[in-house]
Amino acid sequence: MNFRLGELFCGPGGIALGARQASFVHNGELFSISHEWANDYEKDTCETFIKNICPNKPSSVICQDVRKLDIESLSQIDGLAFGFPCNDFSIVGQQKGFDGNYGPLYSYGVKALTKFQPSWFLAENVGGLRNSNDGNAFQTIIDELISCGYDVVANLYKFENYEVPQARHRIIIVGIRKDLGLTFKVPIIKNPKIITSRDAIETPPIPENAPNNELTKQSLNVVERLKHIKPGENAFTAKLPESLKLNVKGAQISQIYKRLDPNKPAYTVTGSGGGGTHIYHWEQNRALTNRERARLQTFPDNYVFCGSKESVRKQIGMAVPPKGVKIIFEAILKTFAGIAYDNVAPNIEIKNRDLFGKMILEPSEEYITN
Repeated sequence: MNFRLGELFCGPGGIALGARQASFVHNGELFSISHEWANDYEKDTCETFIKNICPNKPSSVICQDVRKLDIESLSQIDGLAFGFPCNDFSIVGQQKGFDGNYGPLYSYGVKALTKFQPSWFLAENVGGLRNSNDGNAFQTIIDELISCGYDVVANLYKFENYEVPQARHRIIIVGIRKDLGLTFKVPIIKNPKIITSRDAIETPPIPENAPNNELTKQSLNVVERLKHIKPGENAFTAKLPESLKLNVKGAQISQIYKRLDPNKPAYTVTGSGGGGTHIYHWEQNRALTNRERARLQTFPDNYVFCGSKESVRKQIGMAVPPKGVKIIFEAILKTFAGIAYDNVAPNIEIKNRDLFGKMILEPSEEYITN
């Protein structure tokens, strides 16, 4: 059983790679997910996707603003993935939600579901989505996805519990078409191995000829500042000389000049880079290379990112870790194959509709890992 996958906001291919890696054989039958088409609006991002996911089918990647995408012209799909832009739902900065430029873009996923009625879908966004617009944004999105004819399960995944070397917390919504009579359950890894940033970056060593591994130049002032910052500290928690302290008023973002703790998973990899928001090595006085960042995102060393160093940094930061999403795709395939797997109750509860026809949603108090 092969599911043809369509993607909106496909990014550099983290979801597509995880989907491809999720395939398995059960009772002599191959259960797999294959790329059908994808869409993103960034030229470098699309080139990265084509180079690594579908080099023999470049026309299947439509590089344009989703608001101009002719969904009616796209080929039929069996599964849909859309990591709709999270800029307006992020917990960093202002939460504009539906009032921002990016908030309403989830609706194009709804349009694709309505048009193609695939067997299942996977939607991804930041944890801050739950709180945007006083929780109304998340509620509205769930409402619309259900109205397309799907049983929906939403969960806040902490990817460090899925053997990703990074504390990356994302809401992933999985829907299976109601008429199929199948129930998706949230997969877990029992007794997961916690992968540290040192494990990810040093084991095995990055080959000398690995792509996207250029060093980032640090100014002398930054190097001096890093000399005073210990592993796990940032510019505000370290004991810096007065001459090296940052003149910042108001919110002090914890990732500013923050060194990795080599004995823990990395903090969240983002697309930022300016103003001390690179991820910094725990020992060497420098920012990580893009290849090191890609390792924290679980991309293999032969995964080539296209574009300038700055463009590549953004692509890696916006991607979904393939290793983490692979486990979720495997759970979807196992659901269709009738294979039991380790699971846990979702930590975002979707309750019955109230008298006014709206969904009542409440996140659980704790994230369950076993």
